[in-house]
Order: sequence, then C-alpha cells, then structure tokens
Amino acid sequence: MKEKFSVLMSVYHKDDPTYLDTALNSLTEQTAVPDEIVLVKDGPVSQQLEDVIDAFHKKFRNLKIVALEKNSGLGNALNQGLKHCSHELVARMDSDDISEPHRFEKQLAAFESDGKISICGGWISEFEGSPDNILSYRRVATRHEDIVKMARSMSPMNHVTVMFKKSHVMEVGSYLPFFQFEDYYLWIRLIKAGRLFSNIPSVLVNVRGGREMASRRGGLKYIKAEMRFQKILLNSGIISSKDFVKNCVIRSVVRLLPNAARSWVYGRIRKYQSSQEL
Repeated sequence: MKEKFSVLMSVYHKDDPTYLDTALNSLTEQTAVPDEIVLVKDGPVSQQLEDVIDAFHKKFRNLKIVALEKNSGLGNALNQGLKHCSHELVARMDSDDISEPHRFEKQLAAFESDGKISICGGWISEFEGSPDNILSYRRVATRHEDIVKMARSMSPMNHVTVMFKKSHVMEVGSYLPFFQFEDYYLWIRLIKAGRLFSNIPSVLVNVRGGREMASRRGGLKYIKAEMRFQKILLNSGIISSKDFVKNCVIRSVVRLLPNAARSWVYGRIRKYQSSQEL
C-alpha cells in the first residue's frame, strides 16, 4: 500500500492559465496519484486562473485551496501552504511545469527503500514553447555526500522535483522569505541539521526555460539577494572566504548581462552539467 502524500503548489496573478491547467493535469496523470493537492493563491488572481482552478476542482475533489489576502512572495506562500498539507510526505510543484508520469512512483519507492531520507528530488529538462523542444537538462548529484559538496557552489536540488518529510522541514523553520533563494536557503538549513538528501538520476519534471527564465534572473535586486545569500553560506561554514569572493564576482557579472547573453550562459552551464559524471 503506497504511503499517502500531498502536493504543494502556489499560484499568483501573473501566472499563465494554460500553463497552470497543464501543470495540474500532469499531477493527476501519474502512476501514483496524489492524495491531496494544496494550492496556495498568493493574493487575488485573474478570473481566467480562477476558472482553471474551479474546473480542475470538479475533476479532482481533493484539491485544498489556501487563499492569501495579498501577494506575499513564494517563500511565505509555501510556508502557509505547508501548514495545510495533511500528510508527512509533501511534493513540490510549480504552476507552469509538467511532471513526468512516473515521478511520484519513483520518489515513493526511494522513501520506502531508505527510511532515513528526508528529501528526494531528481533531474529536470528545460524546454521553450513545446515540451518536445528541450533546450537543456539540469543534472544534480545523486548521493548525499555529493549533494552536500554541490551545495557549496550551486543549489544541489531542483526545487520543483523535490518530495520531503514535512516534519523535518518544519523543524528547521520551513520556507522563509528570501527573494529567489527560498529553496536553496531551506536546503542549507536541512544540511546543517544533518538530514539525508537524495536525487533520482532521471528527469522528473519538465520546466519552462529559455529567455523567459533568464529574464527573471537578472538585475540589481537579484544581485543584492545573491550577496546576502552568499554571506549566509559563508557564515554557515558551507563556503570559504575565497569561495565567497569568487561566487560574488562571477554571479554579479552574470546578473548584469542582457537577457540574451544570460540565456546563452545558462545554456552553456547546463550543457556542461549534462556532460559531467555525478
């Protein structure tokens, strides 16, 4: 008998209704269907988004909607939504991505085979336009010790792929507001708490990438957040002073590039990651 689990999602007014519809349906077209989906409306959303949510709710009755009065950011939205998840195992999903049909079956099997695991993720493909138009893959380390090592230079988990134990995440403060780094910050706190990580070496989620993704990762606001986060890594003992300076310089330059150039850089990084043995 499969262990029951929840899926945690957040939606806000700028999300695309068509993308949301595709994302929600990919959750119910699984070989292991979620026992509930907790959808946080991060502030008022458009009527088109409301229509998608209402139509989906008629098909999937175990949709739990958490409505926040105003938009408060992803970290707070997920923190509020997690409180409403009924089950110990919670899977993350974004409102514009597509989960592979065997995603949850594979993750449930991982937790069943090793009860010490606190969080299990996997790889992603990044596409533009059609899911068949794959631009790149983001492969992450699979073994705990390699995941911890990877955390020194980049996020070692693909956030949209993770399934975790709710109690372990709550013990370290859950999601905290931190512009663009809500997930990475959570991984660091779980690592410091001695929790066990794992990644499945296959694509679990197809993610919308390309220039649209790159445009969200530039500018002074992002640079300031990056500097704050690098200081947290330094103070936590995850990176050295030398790593701190190197990371800050390299990341600041990339954030200031035009969208097209930044997209090219991310593409090269993904191709490099795909070629490495992990």
